[in-house]
Amino acid sequence: MKVNVQAVNFNVDKELITQIEEKLNGLLKFYDHIIDAHVHLKVQKTSEKENKILEIKLGIPGDDVVAKKRSTTFEDALLQSVTSLKKTLIKRKGKQREKHK
Repeated sequence: MKVNVQAVNFNVDKELITQIEEKLNGLLKFYDHIIDAHVHLKVQKTSEKENKILEIKLGIPGDDVVAKKRSTTFEDALLQSVTSLKKTLIKRKGKQREKHK
């Protein structure tokens, strides 16, 4: 799967990019029709501690799946997003199996 990472107003370190790619490639175990993933990282300039926003858009034939999470760290937002996407992909795979019965 091709993973495209975009950061707004800051440079992303290689370690975070590697972590993002590993987590997203892990989603292929649950749904193997993912074409690509677009990840947007943004630091919101507010006084709140939860100012890191991570949005993942998975390119899937028929309909894309999106998860957007806000947290104190990008790593935490990534874990929350991947968990949410995993649940969505499992539901979608179940619905596809129902159609083909």
